[in-house]
Amino acid sequence: MPVLVLTAQVAASLPSLRPSRLPARRPSLAVLVPAHDEAGLIAGTVAALRPGLAPGDRLLVVADNCRDATAAAARAAGAEVVERHDPSRRGKGYALDFGFRHLARSALPETLVVVDADCTLAPACLDRIARLSAALDAPVQAAYRLEPPPQASSALRLATFATVLKQIGRPLGSSRLGWPCGISGTGFAVPTRLLGTVGLANGHLAEDLKLGLDLALAGHPPRFCPEAEVVSVLPAGAAARRAQQTRWEHGHLSLIPPYAAALIRAGLHRGDARLVAMALDLCVLPLVTLGLAEAGLLVAALAWWALGGGSVPLLIAGTSLALLLLAFGLAVPRWGRGLLGWRDALALPGLVAGKTGILARFAVRRQSEWVRTERAGEGPSAR
Repeated sequence: MPVLVLTAQVAASLPSLRPSRLPARRPSLAVLVPAHDEAGLIAGTVAALRPGLAPGDRLLVVADNCRDATAAAARAAGAEVVERHDPSRRGKGYALDFGFRHLARSALPETLVVVDADCTLAPACLDRIARLSAALDAPVQAAYRLEPPPQASSALRLATFATVLKQIGRPLGSSRLGWPCGISGTGFAVPTRLLGTVGLANGHLAEDLKLGLDLALAGHPPRFCPEAEVVSVLPAGAAARRAQQTRWEHGHLSLIPPYAAALIRAGLHRGDARLVAMALDLCVLPLVTLGLAEAGLLVAALAWWALGGGSVPLLIAGTSLALLLLAFGLAVPRWGRGLLGWRDALALPGLVAGKTGILARFAVRRQSEWVRTERAGEGPSAR
């Protein structure tokens, strides 16, 4: 089933994007930027956001458990700043909750937009997702594009392709099929009244994905806006990239058992097929991880057949793997154009080995504490 869902999403994402009409009404908004030790980047993020603000809008930076000059740099760049100091409660969810509560002390704007401190959201994109969220009265996620750093290795280009497919290709396909999308943690807008239906304060590794699932269960599945892009750069260092992938994958995997079942039950009870679709999307593992799972199932089915078992498992596993290869073949020309070359395939074994290690750690000693990803130019960090 996950392979069928992935194939449907990829197939639906193939046609070129056609710009849609921009909703006429622009809501009042606040932009919330959670930042942990981001003194080197926060000024640029604030500078990119300020031109998109209208009179009465707010730009709030939450300097969360910072040990550097993040707060001072954000104030100097023109942002409103609050500082949170609570080492026992670490994680972006706590920073979002702290910032939202600060905003709620005065009249809340209609829409809240969240942008990470290492991301860029152009003024036109900020305007679009805010208008669309207000028009739909629903959370709206911009296309989250992770760019490879300069002179990226083949392994990093492959990782970039996988993230582009996950963050843009698959949500675009889902949108065209009439399905909701997940929240990527940055570049999303949500009507502030909806935030009262969910809890923001948590230290989950995938607090962004969790928030989107909670909103869906509360009756507000997120929508995708491919015309707006929020952009960041993948970490160049192998250790930083591995830490980021571990956090993403362990967080994703830990959410599947509780939320997939809850979404399906809620979808069937309410007669809302969107929630069932969101549950199926949640069960689609990252591309390399899914490939490893399918290959393992094929080996197991082959062993079963060789020992005298039936051939049906082998037929199902073989068909599933063939469909996965088809989806990959369709996705590369569409989402890997200008990014991947034939020689990059030589780095695939190393990428698979790294994912195997991440999965093994999930089975034996899964990560549960949020860890900040190192930025370019930073040395090893224990944060």
